[in-house]
Amino acid sequence: MPPLLRPYVAADFQSLYQIDQACFARGIAYSKAALRWYLSLRGSLCLVAESEDSVAGFILACVQSLQAHLITLDVLAHQRRHGLGSLLLRTLEEHCALAGVQTIELETATDNQPAIALWQKHGYRTVGVLPRYYLGRIDALSMCKSLSARRET
Repeated sequence: MPPLLRPYVAADFQSLYQIDQACFARGIAYSKAALRWYLSLRGSLCLVAESEDSVAGFILACVQSLQAHLITLDVLAHQRRHGLGSLLLRTLEEHCALAGVQTIELETATDNQPAIALWQKHGYRTVGVLPRYYLGRIDALSMCKSLSARRET
């Protein structure tokens, strides 16, 4: 059965927190307070992927007028390599384009080759390096993608 994508609801919070903890190292994964803060921001856009009646992944961004900042894309390890991350990303980009967003930006660790490959596959380009961005010792790539913005009518 294909995954179901839907908007985040408050009842998803614990699942999203656990997935983020499983996807990223301690210190890089978001604390409960930080994740709750990002989800509560004005312009927050979070899509949840359900597979086999449980949350398998999510994508979270903050939309600010013509620009969006992708906060995180998390997919459980056993759900990876089946297109779920790409589906979440494409769907988020469609929502952003319909809202008039022209550019999506993100950061990713320079040592996270699978993530870099995913971003590049979807047209994200490196625009800079952020020294010691993660844990005060791991550099990050600053990446962005221009969208063909289509406003909702």
